[in-house]
This record gives sequence, structure tokens and C-alpha cells, in this order.
Amino acid sequence: MMLKRFLLTGILALMIAGGVSAQEATQNPAAEGEPVRDGVSLAIYNQGTALVQDRRTFTFAEGINTLNFTDVAAGIDPTSVTFVSLTDPSGTVVLEQNYVFDLVNSSALLERYLDEIIDIIAEDGTAYRGQLLSGRNGEIILRSDAGQVIVIGLDKVRDLRFPELPGGLITRPTLRWMLQSAVAGEQQVALTYLTGGLNWTADYNVLLAADERSLDLNGWVTLTNQSGASYTDALVKLVAGDVNRIQPDMGMVSDGLMYAMRSEAVAPQVEQRDFSQYKLYEINRPVTVGMNETKQVEFVTAAAIAANTIFVYDASTPYYGGQSRDQYYGQTGITTVGYYLEFGTGEESGLDAALPAGRIRVYQEDTDGAALLIGENTINHTAKGENVRVYLGNAFDLVGERVQTNFNLISSNVLEETYEIRLRNRKEDQAVEVRVPEHLFRWTNWEIVSTSMAFTPVDSSTIEYRATVAPGEEVVITYTVRYTFPF
Repeated sequence: MMLKRFLLTGILALMIAGGVSAQEATQNPAAEGEPVRDGVSLAIYNQGTALVQDRRTFTFAEGINTLNFTDVAAGIDPTSVTFVSLTDPSGTVVLEQNYVFDLVNSSALLERYLDEIIDIIAEDGTAYRGQLLSGRNGEIILRSDAGQVIVIGLDKVRDLRFPELPGGLITRPTLRWMLQSAVAGEQQVALTYLTGGLNWTADYNVLLAADERSLDLNGWVTLTNQSGASYTDALVKLVAGDVNRIQPDMGMVSDGLMYAMRSEAVAPQVEQRDFSQYKLYEINRPVTVGMNETKQVEFVTAAAIAANTIFVYDASTPYYGGQSRDQYYGQTGITTVGYYLEFGTGEESGLDAALPAGRIRVYQEDTDGAALLIGENTINHTAKGENVRVYLGNAFDLVGERVQTNFNLISSNVLEETYEIRLRNRKEDQAVEVRVPEHLFRWTNWEIVSTSMAFTPVDSSTIEYRATVAPGEEVVITYTVRYTFPF
């Protein structure tokens, strides 16, 4: 329910300006003047977390001061906050730290004004005045001066009018410190905290050459800010990697804490370097990251990267551990042949860059020069010098069949079975190589006793065939495997 307007008088202006109640201001003088923001830095992790460092200058009185930091992120983790005076670190001592999140809203005001007199203007213009008895369950209950009880649905209210803003309610999430300063005067302070709601991902656009032997790649950093705060001219660093974080116990968290394909070569906007066991990407200019905004910055680009596409018919069941003597175990019925793009990230491939995890879209030009999407997927963090394999989809003109043609339980601990694999190429003029991984899924002790084609061992439970299939032709692969189980 949206209330169209609040008319607040009394100490509202005071609360917005200072963020301190009148009683607090008497006991603990607030730092004088409007704070000057000297700069903000963001270290954003690709796990929905950011480390914020905010530097501001305040004027302190000698002795006890109350200092308010407003405009902090609504997704802040208050337990992560650190505060330091950069001007006088030894003479400025923090006595108390509070995170105040009891913000002004209709529910909070109605809760605070129980038994008080308020004014209501309904949608039809009718004015009501009386003692507030309840503001829950989507309705307001008043008792007029004459003793009449009036019930009004919140969705029928145009204006709510309160005489003043109750003490303790604030307009923005605020970090508040009671601190002792040894000297009076200006001090620059730094606030550092972790917040949720800030995230970044990598997005890659790839243009695959017509011969599928090379590609052009553009990588973009995509920043998303849903932290509840804006950051103007921030110095932004992006951390790629799997940083371990303790998952919060949500039962212990207060409700207040919930919350172009080708481009010309230009100077890189993002510098990449190693940091601890992670990759760090630093944007080489100040960036304004607005609240509820998504922003993209190009961070890697390369042309003519060596690449190739492959076809894979993977129709067997991986080995999951244990033993299986069931004749029909592992029958998948898969007939589709997967279409994959492969390229390297090393210098020899023409890329020479690590690729953080993200989404990759692959395009290819049609005969008229228009680029069409041929596949989209995600990639994991990939170090420089490693290979990337991207599943693009299933080949339309390639078909596979895998059939068990013989099953023989020779003894209680020896089993033999035979498979026949048929690969058909329905393309009109293109021969293709199809890779056929066969997972030996029944037990770890296996032996290929006969085969119609040479194979390559891939790991302890997988072999792979590679068959070239001419256009309009069919290739048949058969093999027999013997499993020996322990007694």
C-alpha cells in the first residue's frame, strides 16, 4: 500500500539535518557542520558482497562528540564496521558505536502514534480526526472526540497527518558514534564496512568466424547496485575468485538489516593483476555507481583468437561409485549430439588473459553480414593459459544411437556387456568428427575385451572414441567391456 503524502511538522527538519535527538544533542554535542565527503572506494566481490571505504571530514569539539554517518548502504553488515580518524588516530577514541535503522515509514509512524491524535484525508476528500487505536492489518481505527469508532482501509487513505516526527525515527540508515576527541577542529575519518546488494559479473560477447577457426572476444564488467546507497566518483576494484564467507544465521538478523560486437583498440579501462589467491580488476577512472543501477565497463578485448568447434555424443551414464549388476542400469536413450566451442586463454591463442566467471554469448555472421546468436552459456573462473569449452546447443543434422546388444553375467563377480553406437551425419556436404565419451559406470575394475575402433583412455572410468562421419553416411562403433567385482 502506498500512502501518497506525509505532512510532518515539529522537529522533522532538525532530525534530517543532525540525525540526533534533542536530548542526545544536549548530552553529547554533534560534530559541527555538514561533513565533506573526500572520497569513496569499492572492492566488489562477484558473490554479492562489497567492501566500502568512505572518507569524510568533520569538525570536532574537544571532548565527547556524537558523530553521524548517513547515506550508508541499507545492506550493511554492522558487525563489519571499522572507524578510524586519519587526522588524529591516537587522540580520537570511539566509546560507542550504533547502527540506527528505525526509518520513517507509514508502519513506524502508526506504531509510534498509538493513542495519539492524528488527521486523515480519505481518497474522496473526507477529513477524519481522532485518537489512533490501531494501524495494523491494512486498516486504521480511530476514535473521534464524540466517542465514535471509525475504520478506514489504508488503501483508501490519501493523506496521513502527524503533528511531529517521534523521537528515534530517522530518514536514512545511520551509523552513529559516541567518541572522545583530544582536540577541537577538522578531522578526516575513514569508515570501512561490508555490504550486500553490490555485485559484479563478467559478460562476454564472442563473434565466431565463418570457418569456426577463430573468434573475436569482448568482455564487459556488469555492476549491479541494490545496496541501498549511491557511490559518486568511486574508485572501483573488482575481485574475482571464490572468497570464503560465513553465511549469516538469518534467524539472528534484525529485520532492519534485511534487505557491440567489434570495437577499435583503445587504452584498457580495467587493469588486471594478481591479489593474494584471486584476480583483481581495477577500473582506471572514477565511476559513479547509482542506487538500483546496472553499469557496464569493457575490461578485455582481443581479435583473431584461435578456436575450434567440436561435436560430442555423450549418451552413457557417469560412474557414481558402487557396483551395479542391473542389466538396464545406465540406459539413457540420448540421441542428440552436442555442439561445443573451444578456445585457449594463453598468449599462444591470441587472448593472453584470465577470464572471471560469467556469461558468454556466441554469435556468427550470416551470408548477409548480420550476426546471429548461435549459443549462450556460462563459464567458470578460467586462469590464463587454460582452455575454455562452451556448450552451445545440439547439432541439428547429427544423430546418435547407443544400444546394449549383449549382457552376460558370467559369474557372481564377472559381467560382460556389449554396446553398439551409431552416428549419422545428415549434412549435405560437410564431414564431421564426433567425439564419443563412454563412461564405464558399473565398477572401477574393467577391461575392454573387444572393440571395432581405437579409443583413448580419458580417466579411470572413461574412454573416448573419435569418429569422422562423411555427409549422408553412418559410422558404427561396437565394444565389449568386462567388469570384475570383488567377492
